[in-house]
Amino acid sequence: MNGENAADGAGITPRLAERLLAAGADAITLGNHVWRRPEIGPYLEKSDRVVRPANLARGVPGRGLTVVTAGDGTPVAVVNLMGSLFLGTPIAPFEVIDVLVEEARSRAAVVVVDFHAEATSEKVALARWLDGRVTAVLGTHTHVQTADARVLPGGTAAITDAGMTGPHDSVIGVAADLAIRRMRTGMPVRFVPAEGDVRIEGALVECDAASGRATRCEALRVRVSP
Repeated sequence: MNGENAADGAGITPRLAERLLAAGADAITLGNHVWRRPEIGPYLEKSDRVVRPANLARGVPGRGLTVVTAGDGTPVAVVNLMGSLFLGTPIAPFEVIDVLVEEARSRAAVVVVDFHAEATSEKVALARWLDGRVTAVLGTHTHVQTADARVLPGGTAAITDAGMTGPHDSVIGVAADLAIRRMRTGMPVRFVPAEGDVRIEGALVECDAASGRATRCEALRVRVSP
C-alpha cells in the first residue's frame, strides 16, 4: 500500500507505518511527502518493508526496492518510483527504472511498481515501457481513481491512479472549505483532513506466481462509512 499521506495528510511516521504493517500491509511505499516527518529518516534506514522513491537524491535514508513474502509464500518485489513532470524529482524515473527492474526480477518473479507521479502521460508511458517485464505498474499521487485498469499486451497490469483511501467528502482528502479558501484567495491556509464518506480504493491484480505475468487488473472501491 502507499502510505504517503497517512500522517494527517502529509507523510508518515514510524508509529503509523508499524500500525499499517500490523494491520496486514505487506509493504508500504511513499512519495513526494516522504520527508515531511523528520523522524522517518532513521526509521527508513532500518526498515525492510517501508520504501521511499528510488530516484530521490543520492545518499538519502532508505531504499527504493524491497522483496516481501505474500500470504501464500510467493516472493514479491516492490519498487517505489516518483515521476519528474511537475514534481521536480532529482533523478528522472526513466534513468533508473531499468536497473531497478533487473535487480527486482533477479529476486522475484512477481514485481510491483508504485509510480508516484502527477502526469497521466508519464504514468502511461512508464507502464508501456515496462510491459512484459513487471507484473504491475500502479499509479499513485493524484488521489483520484482512474477508469483505465487493464492488462497490457505483454502481461503487465496497469492503472494510472489507484485512488485514495480516506474521506471522499472532501477535496482529495482535505476539508473542502479550507481547500476552496486557498484556491479563491491565494492566501496560506492550514489544511486539515476531512471527515465523512470514507472509502478504501486500490487495484486488484491477479497473476501467475511462476511467471509474474498478470491475468487481471480491476479497480477496487469499498465504501466503509455513510
